Amino acid sequence: MKSRTTTDARSLFAAVAQEGGAVPLAERMRPRTLAEYMGQTPVLGEGAWLRRAIESDRVPSLILWGPPGVGKTTLARLLAAHTRSEFVAISAVLSTIAEFRELTAAARERRDYQGRRTLLFVDEIHRFNKAQQDAFLPHVESGLLTLVGATTENPSFALNHALLSRARVVRLSALEPEAVRALLLRALDDAERGLGGEGLVLAEEACALLVERSAGDARRALSALELAAQAAQTTEIGVSDVETALGDLFLHYDKKGDEHYGVTSAFIKSMRGSDPDASMYWMMRMLEAGEDPLFVLRRMLIFASEDVGLADSRALLVVQAADETFRRLGMPEGMYPLAHACLYLATAPKSNAANLAWHRAKELVNAHGALDVPAKLRPASNASSKALGHGADYKYAHDFEGAVVAGETYLPEALVGQTIYGPTARGEELRIKERLEKLRVKE
Repeated sequence: MKSRTTTDARSLFAAVAQEGGAVPLAERMRPRTLAEYMGQTPVLGEGAWLRRAIESDRVPSLILWGPPGVGKTTLARLLAAHTRSEFVAISAVLSTIAEFRELTAAARERRDYQGRRTLLFVDEIHRFNKAQQDAFLPHVESGLLTLVGATTENPSFALNHALLSRARVVRLSALEPEAVRALLLRALDDAERGLGGEGLVLAEEACALLVERSAGDARRALSALELAAQAAQTTEIGVSDVETALGDLFLHYDKKGDEHYGVTSAFIKSMRGSDPDASMYWMMRMLEAGEDPLFVLRRMLIFASEDVGLADSRALLVVQAADETFRRLGMPEGMYPLAHACLYLATAPKSNAANLAWHRAKELVNAHGALDVPAKLRPASNASSKALGHGADYKYAHDFEGAVVAGETYLPEALVGQTIYGPTARGEELRIKERLEKLRVKE
């Protein structure tokens, strides 16, 4: 009896809390049907494979991959509802193996005695280690569980192959501005779950700001709307109310996740494309979000040789000096050498000839193996080596005009005539190109 009294009391308090608005707006406005689910047309639109799977009641195990606030949890709930499955949710951060054994036992009893399936939703599934991920496999294969995992990280990096081979990855994108706007207006109009009973009006400029700053995150948009409504002094929610609600712009950036690789890639490609404005923007995106400046400097050290190379050999020295200077200064003064190095690389002439050269040399080594060192290039350091002809016919370059031996080659015999380094005509490398062309003609 005591247990029942406690349960009834909890239910009563939960109902009172929801009626009083204690439940966040984003949770109250969570879609209850597929018709209410906004965005993700490529995945759930008419004719899409997942839509057909739902309609035919044949939903496989899935990995929902996408940024925060795009509806991963909501979609999992809707899948359970449409397939008449029991929805069971666990968190990879908090759950234990013992709890997993309990829920699989309950799923088996549910299937055997009630004829009901179980959809297991695992939030942040990428946080499970390999052994924990492997624990799902037999139950997914047997059909006991329909696994739906949610992750913000690239599944190819975050999940093991065995699990990926048994689940289909669904890529969910940030919501389009039109979808976010529709969600906000729906929340303002809905008198049952939203703010419709309060007579509030959202100014057009305020709505546009909310849409822009939410960055396709429905949860963020609705949370900001709720705070803006509380901040509003009148029935109209204005720009200042929205700015108060938003506070500092949250930069979605996981130093170990998919967004980390995306922003880093944008930074590198902006420098390679000689765009100093974009290069500085992406660098600050990383640093403002908490990235280690030493990681940024390491990427610039690589870039100095990989993408600038001999077109401006000073680039490597500039970044090396920036790295040393930063280590001495720290932040915030260390931003000066960081900015200096970034802008130097972005505006420097570009050449990937050094990068291509070592790859070409590696190909030749792998293709031909350990070719003999020509006898003339071997050291003649003692009588035995001289007797073998080592050093014979070697011509000392400094004895010739321009320190160049016309017609001489230093490659193994099997590779004579191969070109490994092909300089570009950009920056300082033009001078190198012209000199090499003259030397190779003499050969």
